[in-house]
Amino acid sequence: MSQTDFFQAQADQARARSDAATLDNVKDCQLRAAEAWDALAARSRKSDATRAAEALRKVSQVADGQAAMGSRES
Repeated sequence: MSQTDFFQAQADQARARSDAATLDNVKDCQLRAAEAWDALAARSRKSDATRAAEALRKVSQVADGQAAMGSRES
């Protein structure tokens, strides 16, 4: 389970606890918790996307460098 999946699961659980709660203050507390977990999941998804894009950029940069070195050797 990835960190993003964990955060999303926590948000889902908090929403379920909110639905099951009978006291308004408990419902509100669980909904606030769900919002916080959702925000963490969103940040984690953004970080994952940024990390993947950076890895792709580095691979492309290495490939371009190897291609340039190959053309100099010919």
